[in-house]
Amino acid sequence: MAQNIEFHFKSTADSPGYLLGQLTMLWQRRQKRVLDPLDLTQTQLVLLAALGWLSRTSDAVTQVDIANQSNADRMMVSKVLRTLEDKGFISRKEHPTDTRAKVITLTEAGAMVLQKALREAEQADVAFFSLSGTELSRFNQTMSALIDQNKDA
Repeated sequence: MAQNIEFHFKSTADSPGYLLGQLTMLWQRRQKRVLDPLDLTQTQLVLLAALGWLSRTSDAVTQVDIANQSNADRMMVSKVLRTLEDKGFISRKEHPTDTRAKVITLTEAGAMVLQKALREAEQADVAFFSLSGTELSRFNQTMSALIDQNKDA
């Protein structure tokens, strides 16, 4: 006989955490379909995109910069960057002033794959979130506010 377990929400449709988890899994599945042919994972794309974004204003992007830009764990970033280096998408060079840091740059192959991946991922996002219609900007504002509110939690 099942135990009498108390739930705050009466239905999974009332639970924002459950719904977010389900939506995230479906979105990740969609992203995987478009990124697999490019030999990228979602995490690799996020870090490449962070590098690409930061490289627009800095010639000395570091692993810490990429971790901060992407809200990612520094150790995980290190491992993923190693994989991206093995794939020939990034290079690491000595930092001109900080002996502990490496400057991370996109290679030509990395810039090309990033551009293709961004195009594919963005098209997939538009299709995935199309139900939001004209409310997409409001949906994005709400997500941004939740990220900011919980960043240091």
